[in-house]
Amino acid sequence: MSLLPRTPFIVGCIMPLAMFVSASSQTTAHSTAHSVQSVLEQRSQPSAVTAFQLQSYLVKRIPRLPTTLSSDKWRSEEARIRNHVLEDVAFHGWPREWIGATPRFQETDVIESDKGYRLRKFRYEIVPGFDSAAILYEPQKINGKAPAILNVIGHEVAGNAAEYEQKRCINFAKRGIFALSLSWAGFGELAQPENGHDYAADLDLVGANALGFFYLSMRRGLDYLASLPQVDARRLGVTGLSGGGWQTTLLSALDERVAVAVEVAGIGALESNLTRPLDTDEIEENATDLTQNEDYPFFVAIRAPRPTFLIHNAEDDCCFRAALVKPYIYDQVRPFFRLFGKEDGLAWHENRDPGTHNYQLENREQAYGFFTKHFNLPITPNEIPSDDEIRPAQQLAVGLPRQNLTILGLARKLAGQIAQTAIPTGSERALWIKSQREHLKDVIRYAPVSVENAWRTNNSKRLGLETLSYRFDFSNGLSATGIWLKAISAPSDGPVTIVLADEGYKAAAEVVSEHVNRGEQVLALDLLFNGATAPENPADWEMLVATTGNRPLGLEAAQLLAVAAWLRTNDGRRGINVVTEGIRNQVIAVTSAALEPTAFARIEGRESMGSLDYLLKNSVPFRSAPELFCLDLYRYFDLDRLALMALPTEVKRIGGEAVSRKGNTKKYE
Repeated sequence: MSLLPRTPFIVGCIMPLAMFVSASSQTTAHSTAHSVQSVLEQRSQPSAVTAFQLQSYLVKRIPRLPTTLSSDKWRSEEARIRNHVLEDVAFHGWPREWIGATPRFQETDVIESDKGYRLRKFRYEIVPGFDSAAILYEPQKINGKAPAILNVIGHEVAGNAAEYEQKRCINFAKRGIFALSLSWAGFGELAQPENGHDYAADLDLVGANALGFFYLSMRRGLDYLASLPQVDARRLGVTGLSGGGWQTTLLSALDERVAVAVEVAGIGALESNLTRPLDTDEIEENATDLTQNEDYPFFVAIRAPRPTFLIHNAEDDCCFRAALVKPYIYDQVRPFFRLFGKEDGLAWHENRDPGTHNYQLENREQAYGFFTKHFNLPITPNEIPSDDEIRPAQQLAVGLPRQNLTILGLARKLAGQIAQTAIPTGSERALWIKSQREHLKDVIRYAPVSVENAWRTNNSKRLGLETLSYRFDFSNGLSATGIWLKAISAPSDGPVTIVLADEGYKAAAEVVSEHVNRGEQVLALDLLFNGATAPENPADWEMLVATTGNRPLGLEAAQLLAVAAWLRTNDGRRGINVVTEGIRNQVIAVTSAALEPTAFARIEGRESMGSLDYLLKNSVPFRSAPELFCLDLYRYFDLDRLALMALPTEVKRIGGEAVSRKGNTKKYE
């Protein structure tokens, strides 16, 4: 069989594959979906192997802090990093008028108290059409200008009504510090389902880096505090827990107005995140390209010499445990504060009471002491009791517009503003396609790979059918898995069809059986992040790929094209067909053909979609199709353009929008 190249190594011993086909087969195996199911259910690569390969692949891309610099050179580098992260990453695709807008805070109510402070309730604009809520804890007596602290919440169901958030803000106000508590999309008054942070991936899809939304939402609060006439703009601080700790790190690194920062359990370096990807499984923490050139240690280092306090918990039951974070961030960053003679400006605290994910009493008192010291106030670490001053969420509710946008709604709004250039006709079209192909390579960060080894891991030959299981190792250190099937009596030069299924080849028995019964050779293939080649929690790994500068879609397209090239090299074939089931592999296949239009003869998409706007209109969750939410993909390309770029490959859809086998619209959940 010319399709089957010699391979130098057979991996392990796997249980024989069961196969039940008609014994009366003459020219083809009269297989059924049931009869091939046991073959396709064999997993030839443990998920831990894929995870290890991804770790090895990504660890080579970890940015490293410089080891020898002067204070002057580091100040220059700080400015470069800030400009790069803001202009090239966070604000990618965002309207300049939105970025530079002055803060728009509208007061909705005032709550007076006899405890030395009052509460002012505000709604404020993040971007046009999207309002958020804020509570200002204002000291009632101020001598001169006072410091102010922006309090940013994390993934807290109660939002800024959380007890620890209120106690901290109350204590700041009683110390003569303005404390502004910001709501966060997805929580508190913004807890609408389409404000879930995963929907920020839709912003990437339409061309606006998701990081820009989160950055603007917190920067507006700092803008407002800096504008208050009673506030000393030289004494601004930021603090928060978890997602609030992440916000604290990014905002205080990228905005030089932040004089003092206290981060609590909000960040980890790539070294620790690659071993514990669940620690950092949020879109904003793994924003596209955020850690391509700089990692979180950089974001702490560029605060030097401004006072910065890192608080992490000894046995955190969420993320970023102290012992796992300290060596990669605090220990690596201390020399940068030393450059300025301010080594004590970077402080560290490991919380052991309660030691879990918290901003409870011990951590709050650590923060009070640090802020009052560096704001040149009387150092007062002890918390002022305020149990009887905690207010219910209803009393703190600001009241947001009924037609307020959501994150997904904002993405749909931006999608409606996309104006793609017209496709030229005649002789100009060929040049246009060539330029579009180069642009597509850039958008998906396409880097060709080759099959270095096609390991045969299992086989069967019985009852009229033969099979071979493969692990394809690629030149970039990653892999894919596949199962080749053919009727024993079918000619060795029969057509070749690659089958790709969103649920993995184990769910593709019907289509595999159909093509085997036509006398074809079938390669049921699971690319990286799919089926048998998926690590545990694949979406977390796909985010890590994107944040370090690559694109999952580009990796998958490269693998598919490499396998097609391997098939041609070992069998001399040109007419390879591809059948896909589901929207993920539909896009992978069409994108691959757009990159190399001679790679395939035909692509047939089942359970497919007609346009990428299907993702927006149907609220397709990010974690069901992570590679499709590729930055700029819908902004510059749609499936019709990709199909045109794929000519002469025939691209055909079977059925309507994401139609399931039962004829109902498939839901991606």
